[in-house]
Amino acid sequence: MSVIGFDIGNENCAIAVAKSGAIEVLLNNESNRETPAVVSFGEKQRFMGSAGATFATKFPKSTISQIKRLIGKLYNDPGVKEDLTLLPFETSEGQRGGVLIHLEYMNRKMTFTPVEILGMLFSHLKQMTEKNLESPVIDCVIGIPSYFTDLQRREYLHAASIAGLRPLQLVHDCTAVALGYGMFKTDFLKKGPTIVLFLDIGQCDTQVTVAAFEKGKMEILAHSFDPNLGGRDFDEVLFSHFATQFKQQYGIDVYTNVRASIRLRTACEKLKKVLSANAEAPISIECLVDDKDLVGFITREEFEKLSAKLLDRVTDVCHMAIKDYNLHKIHTVELVGSGSRIPSIVSKISFLFKREPMRTLNGSECVARGCALYCAKLSPTINVQDYEIKDIFPYSVGLSFVDGENRRHPELMPFPRGSSFPMNRAVSYDGNTTVSCELFYTNKEDSAVSTRVGRFMISSDQISGEKNVKVTVNVKLNVHGIVEIQSASVLEVIQPPTDNSFQSRTKQLIINKIGNNFGWNDDAAYKPTDSTQLFNPRHAVEPRRRSNRGIEQKLSVSENHHVLTTKEEIDTAQQKAQMFAKQDIMVEKTKEKRNTLESFIYDTRTKLSSSYRSMATKSEVDIISNHLQDTEDWLYEEGDDESEQVYIKKLQVLTKLLVPIEARYKDDNDRQEAITALQTCIRENLQAAPSHKKQEVNYECSIVQGLVNRLSQPQDSLTKNVYYTSIINGITQTLKGRCEVILNPKPSLLNYEEPVDSYLQQNPNYQMQLDN
Repeated sequence: MSVIGFDIGNENCAIAVAKSGAIEVLLNNESNRETPAVVSFGEKQRFMGSAGATFATKFPKSTISQIKRLIGKLYNDPGVKEDLTLLPFETSEGQRGGVLIHLEYMNRKMTFTPVEILGMLFSHLKQMTEKNLESPVIDCVIGIPSYFTDLQRREYLHAASIAGLRPLQLVHDCTAVALGYGMFKTDFLKKGPTIVLFLDIGQCDTQVTVAAFEKGKMEILAHSFDPNLGGRDFDEVLFSHFATQFKQQYGIDVYTNVRASIRLRTACEKLKKVLSANAEAPISIECLVDDKDLVGFITREEFEKLSAKLLDRVTDVCHMAIKDYNLHKIHTVELVGSGSRIPSIVSKISFLFKREPMRTLNGSECVARGCALYCAKLSPTINVQDYEIKDIFPYSVGLSFVDGENRRHPELMPFPRGSSFPMNRAVSYDGNTTVSCELFYTNKEDSAVSTRVGRFMISSDQISGEKNVKVTVNVKLNVHGIVEIQSASVLEVIQPPTDNSFQSRTKQLIINKIGNNFGWNDDAAYKPTDSTQLFNPRHAVEPRRRSNRGIEQKLSVSENHHVLTTKEEIDTAQQKAQMFAKQDIMVEKTKEKRNTLESFIYDTRTKLSSSYRSMATKSEVDIISNHLQDTEDWLYEEGDDESEQVYIKKLQVLTKLLVPIEARYKDDNDRQEAITALQTCIRENLQAAPSHKKQEVNYECSIVQGLVNRLSQPQDSLTKNVYYTSIINGITQTLKGRCEVILNPKPSLLNYEEPVDSYLQQNPNYQMQLDN
């Protein structure tokens, strides 16, 4: 089981794993700890992560970033239109009111939903994780903002399933941060809980969480947030300032040029970071629009004045957490997130809480680390110390029923704001068995998007139309913070009989009901039409539980009707993701073969003028050089965009022309080694020869030495197609064999009488017996 934590930020992503008794943050393909949350569509393949970020300027309308701002939102939701004006790609309203992204890919106009794009990003992160761990990855824990609605949470799960992941739990970002902070910390107060406020200022949002820590447990006391306040808003202040300056100077509106806007926003983001460490900073962009340069200068004091309203909103979020949850004392303030590095924010927080905020955690990695730690707690394969975690839900969930006669029953609130979860609640109403159950968030001022949670249909085929019933609905707020209707049941009220005729009619009605359920009819005289139907499970009635008030029976509950992505669309998205993945692999292999062919051309040219120069004839060099030039011209013209097989065949043709020269080159390199081995053999045999054998051995060695002298000549003067190494090796083996015969002659053959004479000498008595 994999133990992975994913943090999908608006700008960057981080991956953490639990292994070797510690939590580690994985490096991406560029050896960075953070990966851009970008998916770029090129002409024939997708570029994701760091590669996608590099193509943002080249393919601005086909590069999808900040997908977190669009996931699970409706096209007409508050704030969505404003977000879309900052994004360069084309969008429209989807089938069920969601956002639909339009772009061109593989010479076709295509549309994608945000959940599909997020699924691609999850798939990229999964591949990186599997490459690092060298094992498949399925189970994980994913961090989400606490302000995410029911629809956004469901869309996150859909995106993970498209990528082949199985999230064990969606965890609030600051809850994950608090877990990583408190699980191994030991210097808490000895009496009572230690109250810590976590302020997370990300690229597009601000979240505040207050947690109470004690030994072995952690309880979240408050969640507050501003979904539309983050580091990018401070970037936008600088962008607007310099865009106005550029317009005043040249009369050109930067907002109308997509590439210029991207370049200026990137420069403003860097400028903000410089101002965090310096009192002033310059900005310079060459040829921003129409060969006009942008040159500017700004001080930190000017920047703080421009950002005054944003700074006030940061403190408002902190006030909201303290006020709404009646918190009176904060012991420590922890700052995390990329936007929290602005000095004026630190000053504001210090003034508000009368203490200097701390930076105990890595602001960019703490969410991913906390998610990995949470996953380790849920994993049966890793032993983690017992640690109790209690989180709360930041919204109040309301519920109302509308029956078949369009009568709306009084609203109920099964989950007030601040409820711990997971949690089950049972609610009931008196009315019809066919009813629509609507769920919604009641604290509308906190919701950044639509307050709708879901709509479920409750019905029963067997008792349809009954009005005098009591319906009980079991509602669950699950581990992901998603509201579900688990079951519904009806309590049929039995009125007491008033006379015998009524009792008779009631009895007849019950008999008719039972008969209909078993397929009986009047002609059959209340008997089964088939002897097997009476016990056939398909005709069985849902068992009823009798109580003092009536008979209880289960009702059917539909799926949530308030969705952006259906199961069929998820299956289609998975198929599309697999198709695009195969296309990416094919394009990468094609590029690899093209690069191999290109490298072969340049390497061969270099070798023909250097190492292969003495190994080839002039005609061979001319033929190969012509083929190399023709292939190079083809490669940069009509062959720039060919299939993998075409590049392979071109490479095979060139390789075949080079085979004889490479063989000679190898033979020439091996020849000196073979000559050295032969000379060693000559020297060893001369030294081993005794005086009476030396003349014979000298004769053999002199013959071989003559051959060696001839074969040691420069190869230019020899036949090009003769490979002398094999000849020298053969001579060496022959010399070894001949010298071995000379130095170790075969023993003479024994006579057959020799064994007998030897025995008789040792046994003279036997000789005497033979004589007698």
